[in-house]
Amino acid sequence: MYICDDLETPHSNTSISINAETFDTLFQEYWKRMYVFALKTMEDEDEAKEIVQDVFKSLWERRETLNIKDVERYLLRSVKLKSLEHIRNKCTRQRHHEVIQTQSQVMYEDQQLQVKELASKLNTIVEGLPRQCKNVFKMSREQGLTNKEIAQILLISERAVEYHISKALLVLRTNLAEQD
Repeated sequence: MYICDDLETPHSNTSISINAETFDTLFQEYWKRMYVFALKTMEDEDEAKEIVQDVFKSLWERRETLNIKDVERYLLRSVKLKSLEHIRNKCTRQRHHEVIQTQSQVMYEDQQLQVKELASKLNTIVEGLPRQCKNVFKMSREQGLTNKEIAQILLISERAVEYHISKALLVLRTNLAEQD
């Protein structure tokens, strides 16, 4: 069977030269067989189409340096190798994804544990503050009240609120630095 005027039969020992017309003829002649072949291996239509496209893209890009004697065999073998490469890469990506996911989960759990420990330390230190200092600090940090709002509720000056917050922060920094 002749593919094109300038091509020999697919099973001859003569090499073919690939120009745009020959490429188009090859595509029309073989794409469906290549697709079916890739689909049997990949079991996914999109992946099979991508593999056939990659093989034809590679054929076009390397058209000047290729020395093909049996076009059908070359194309089907290329699809087979590209399919196997795709499966291997997919498995590798999946393993990497699983490793990353496992490491992320471990890191997340470690961070959660660290957050709980830190929160416990902070709570212990805050509970050890003098009553008024503790109340001001909790109103500021836990309830999100402004210094003015705290001053009005506790009937103290804004300057006193600032003093208690500064004192609480100093005690927290000092105690946390000592524990590290």
